[in-house]
Amino acid sequence: MALTTKQVAKLTEPGRYGDGEVKGLYLQVTPTGARSWLLRYERRGRERAMGLGPVEDFTLEEARERARKARQLLKGGVDPIDARNEERASQAAERALAAAANVTFSECAEQYFKFHSRKWNNAKHSAQFLSTMKMYAYPAMGKLPVSKIDNALVIKAIKPIWETKTETASRVRGRIEAILDFAKTCGYRTGENPAAWDGNLANVLPARNTIAKVKHHAALPLAEVSGFMAQLATREGIATRALEFTILNASRTGEVIGSRWSEIDLDAKVWIIPAERMKAKKEHRVPLTGPCLELLKALPREGNFVFLGARKGVPISNMAMAEVLKRMGRSDITVHGFRSTFRDWAAERTSYPNHVVEMALAHVVGNKVEAAYRRGDLFAKRARLMADWAKYCISPKRSGDVLPMRGLK
Repeated sequence: MALTTKQVAKLTEPGRYGDGEVKGLYLQVTPTGARSWLLRYERRGRERAMGLGPVEDFTLEEARERARKARQLLKGGVDPIDARNEERASQAAERALAAAANVTFSECAEQYFKFHSRKWNNAKHSAQFLSTMKMYAYPAMGKLPVSKIDNALVIKAIKPIWETKTETASRVRGRIEAILDFAKTCGYRTGENPAAWDGNLANVLPARNTIAKVKHHAALPLAEVSGFMAQLATREGIATRALEFTILNASRTGEVIGSRWSEIDLDAKVWIIPAERMKAKKEHRVPLTGPCLELLKALPREGNFVFLGARKGVPISNMAMAEVLKRMGRSDITVHGFRSTFRDWAAERTSYPNHVVEMALAHVVGNKVEAAYRRGDLFAKRARLMADWAKYCISPKRSGDVLPMRGLK
């Protein structure tokens, strides 16, 4: 017997009440008093139950109409529950696409920064990322959907500074390219990257080397090394000793200011820099020469860091050694430039093989085949190389005699 509207209003006892008009349609009342419509049917030998909505939202006639449409799908070989799930998934995808289409370039840039900044070791570059976007990219495209960014907008952002601030403009372009690649992966945009250089912006912007000469880190001439080191030895201060240590080991600034006593073995005469602090992400062993050992033994050991800064538990800043040069009246050279000085000395005043010198500088081996076969770190050979460099640094001015090979191969 078919249900009536009056019966539906009165049925409040928990249970299922069948409707005789549409096969499988039930009024379901739960123990909590909730009332809804239910369609029960069999599909491929398995019984299924499909909810058709609450009684307060759908009348008896509306529930019957929904049940009839579901049964029509069954007759056509389509499971109504599966069909509804597919429709909901499609609607969700459409909503996601609509939301993605509204993600602005600045929102995407901040998502990219949040995702990647944790992996960046250079705090300075990390801080510059969003600041350069806000200064140069956002005015041209920040509020626009990232899906709408095209060549014209990218050019609008970087062309005004391409010839006057070439290095900055190049970094901004690279960052925009990375953000747009991220946006494509996230489904915010499709198509080619309008910030790509090769085959794209290279056709409309002059190459960097045609408008700005590459500036290398200013290095101390070889003839001035011993005099400079003698002058440095007369000066006091932790930053001064850090600079001396940096020069003697031909190290990078970040490697030295981040050095910890746990990395240094005075008895074994070695400084082991962990992979996470190296540019190449590979552990680097540094042979410590006599002058380096004397320098380290004279330092205070009041914390984890070798070269302590003014604040307790914090190392010297990344500008401390540059400030030493400035106070010495040597603004014409840079801390990093001493690596070039070391490289010049090794090439012009010694006969040490190039690969030994490159490994002392912790440079990445460019040749994949050579890298595959070079499994050791040439520590013994590098120890002799660095001992000769230390001797050159602290000895009086010398002639340009080439040091012997001493059996190196």
